[in-house]
Amino acid sequence: MASKRTTPPPPSQQRMDDKLALALGAAARAARLRAGLTQAEAAEKVGLASGVYGRIERGGMMPSVPTLRRLSIALKIPSDTLLSLSHSEVTAWVDSLPPREERPADLRKLARSLRNLSPAQLKVLNVIATALTR
Repeated sequence: MASKRTTPPPPSQQRMDDKLALALGAAARAARLRAGLTQAEAAEKVGLASGVYGRIERGGMMPSVPTLRRLSIALKIPSDTLLSLSHSEVTAWVDSLPPREERPADLRKLARSLRNLSPAQLKVLNVIATALTR
């Protein structure tokens, strides 16, 4: 299932996502080879087209959560292993997460209020905000 992202991720997030996709693909490939399956056989067990399964193994796409679960079951590999997670260490791509900025309470409250405005109201508010910042 495709992500419904409206804006592209920042470059650091994209690099992290790419590293995760490559790590997941490598883990899936290793598990498939251990099981003695071809890509076509693994794809059939997971319920995917062969080409889609191949893209996952090459790190060209991330599976949806339900597909990740089916991969885990079909390849007999824990999902945390597919995601390169372990209990004793955090992988390098997780360490590279950008620090989460805490927004002040007033800003969070304003953001919640903005969600309820119509497009016309947002346009007027934008004009006001622009005037205030001058």
